[in-house]
This record gives sequence, C-alpha cells and structure tokens, in this order.
Amino acid sequence: MGNDSKKEWKGDGKSVMGEEGRSGLSLERGKPGGGEGGGAALPRPGWVRRLYDWVLHWAETPYGPAALVFLAFAEASFFPIPPDPLLMALCLGAAARSFRFAAMATVASVMGGVGGYIIGAGAWQILGDFFFSYVPGVTPEAFIAVQEYYERYDFWAIFLAGLTPIPYKVFTLSAGVFAINFPVFVLASFLSRGLRFFVVAGLIYRFGPPMSRFIDRYFNLLTWVFGALIILGFVVVKFLL
Repeated sequence: MGNDSKKEWKGDGKSVMGEEGRSGLSLERGKPGGGEGGGAALPRPGWVRRLYDWVLHWAETPYGPAALVFLAFAEASFFPIPPDPLLMALCLGAAARSFRFAAMATVASVMGGVGGYIIGAGAWQILGDFFFSYVPGVTPEAFIAVQEYYERYDFWAIFLAGLTPIPYKVFTLSAGVFAINFPVFVLASFLSRGLRFFVVAGLIYRFGPPMSRFIDRYFNLLTWVFGALIILGFVVVKFLL
C-alpha cells in the first residue's frame, strides 16, 4: 500500500480499528491495555491478541488480499478471528478496490462454509471430538441449540449466523451434521455473508477511517440491529401480501 494509506493504518501506533478491538483489548501492538509503559514490564499478550495482530499485519504486505481470502475461508469452519478487521484495513488502504475485497471475502467465506458442511456431513464421526476440544465456540451445547434453531427457523438461522457475531462455523459444521438442505444453506450463506461484507466495504469506501472506528466499536450491536430490521422487513412484506 502507499505511504498515505500506511499513515492512516499506523498513525500514532494504533490500528485503524480504533483504540479498542471487539475483545476489549487495545489495538496498539505489543501493548495490551494500551498503557504508556511507565517502566513496568508488560505481560505477554494472550494468544487471541497475538493472532489478531498477525491477521492485521497482512494489510501492510502485498499479500493482504490473498490473506483475506484464506481468512474468510478458514473462519467459516475453524479459525477464531473473523475477516472483518482485515477487510476494513484493506479497504482503507485501497478504497477503489473496496467492493472487490468484499466480493473476494464473500466467495471465500461461502466456500469455507461449504467445506464446513462437508466436514459435518462426511467426517464428523472422525473429526467431531477434535473440533469440540480445540475450536473456540464449537461445543456440544452449541450444536444442541443450533439444531433447535434449524427446526424452528431453517433459512433464517443460517442467514443470521452469517450476518451477525454468532459463530458462523457452528452453523456450517452442524448444517452438515443435521443434513440441512444444501441449496438453502448455500443461498442463506451467500446472501448473509455478502450483505455483511459489502455493507462494511461500502461504508469504509464512503466515509473512511471515522466509519471504520465506529463499525469496529459497535460491530456486534450494528449487525444484530441490521439483521433484526431485515427480518422485520420480510415479516411485514409477508403480512401485507
């Protein structure tokens, strides 16, 4: 990326994601909590923070788009960090390519979801214990809850999982385990992931760094509200027709 975009990205030593990430940690690299030092030895950052920094560093390299594709694919089945922070960083560094980045993330995420579906459908007896033990958010209790959501909401359960902070990987894996209708799964995944990534890219494209900080700070709330409004709109249309 160019020098100007790198200034936006690094600035005063903090990322464009704002002073605090969704995990509540300062995004100033190497300084958990965002302290000024004061001569005291700082504790080693936790693994989530180190992984988050590793994800964001790809925006400063020529391999950022490829990393975005890999991350979006992997997060749909096993990786704990969502692709949104890297997507926002890339959009800030190359605004003209924002919608291309969103399209790449969408396709990769849906393909990753299909991969998760295949794992659930064909290899869960072999790999299930591994996912329950080592993949954050994937638990037997989550699977039981998701099965109930599928029975009650079907398409909308997958749609909300793809749009909101609900762990999408739990739904992709369990969709295969519970033999959810595959075309419905792919359609719901494509619409929800595409909507999520294109809205983020569009806002960054239009408003730049201030919107990036706003999205990062209120990301969970915004996606829930947006998802609820979409569902409410469909309910109203169905009622009127």
